Amino acid sequence: MRIEKYVGCVVIMIYLDRRGKFSKREVRVQSARDGLVRAFCLTTGAPRVFRIENILALEPVRHAG
Repeated sequence: MRIEKYVGCVVIMIYLDRRGKFSKREVRVQSARDGLVRAFCLTTGAPRVFRIENILALEPVRHAG
């Protein structure tokens, strides 16, 4: 997955959390390297770190305006 192209963008992310549950979040990707994605989660309002291997899908958010 080429998540590096989404750095600086807001995306909808579907991933498996630590407990093996599916989760869907809207995040602003801050960096992607060494198998980790650092992002600001707009769903919770907090910084988060995600393992690239657990990200199942990404979709850029297109806001009307």
